[in-house]
Amino acid sequence: MPDQPVAPEAPVALVTGASRGIGRAIALDLALDHRVLATYRGSEDAARSLQAETGCALFRCDIADRDDRDALLAYCWETFGRLDLLVNNAGMAPRERADLLEATEESFDEVLATNLKGPYFLTQAAARQMRDQGSGRIVFVTSISAYTSSTNRGEYCVSKAGLSMTVALFADRLAEYGVGVYEIRPGIIQTDMIAKVKGKYEKLAEEGLLPQGRLGLPEDIAKAVRAIAEGSLDYSTGQVLDVDGGFHLRRL
Repeated sequence: MPDQPVAPEAPVALVTGASRGIGRAIALDLALDHRVLATYRGSEDAARSLQAETGCALFRCDIADRDDRDALLAYCWETFGRLDLLVNNAGMAPRERADLLEATEESFDEVLATNLKGPYFLTQAAARQMRDQGSGRIVFVTSISAYTSSTNRGEYCVSKAGLSMTVALFADRLAEYGVGVYEIRPGIIQTDMIAKVKGKYEKLAEEGLLPQGRLGLPEDIAKAVRAIAEGSLDYSTGQVLDVDGGFHLRRL
């Protein structure tokens, strides 16, 4: 747990998909000065480990399920009485990478429900609360796949491209209420999602794919969320933060 207990009046942060990887790093950082509500869908052991380290509240939630989303926000409101920061981090890759010409409709539906529909409607509901309380910040963790083609996981790319537009839509709609909306676009980050191809990506990074020459760490994403949480980008709603080692430069 944090060295000093978080004050009972500290701002409230909801982080989805927080039990591992990028979400865990974000939750660990925010727990230093926020009351954190962390969601998880899979391993309860990983979630309990996070709770033991941070003192955060936990809520099992399938972000693709409407009833789960409604129950999550009801719990947040009943427990904390407000929501200051929503971090839409939960997401999934296709269970099997398949060529664009062979990929199944079932995989498309599953990935889009988790990566796009779930965050879209969770944000819609959370935004109403933030509008009524007169403040709030919303972060979407997307991916360089929002604009980078990977023909063996097309559904993932489509979901992230849609999520990128979702940021623009909500940023536009909520600006008048003082609610900022931001996109953090990670590059190749060292998480379980790339474990099977980590060696390939490390070689590509060293050969120049990434100008900064290394893969990213979950903590790199957490630092970007920190800047938003602290209000450093409050006059930059709709901003896209590329946390990708320079990949977006598209250098020759």
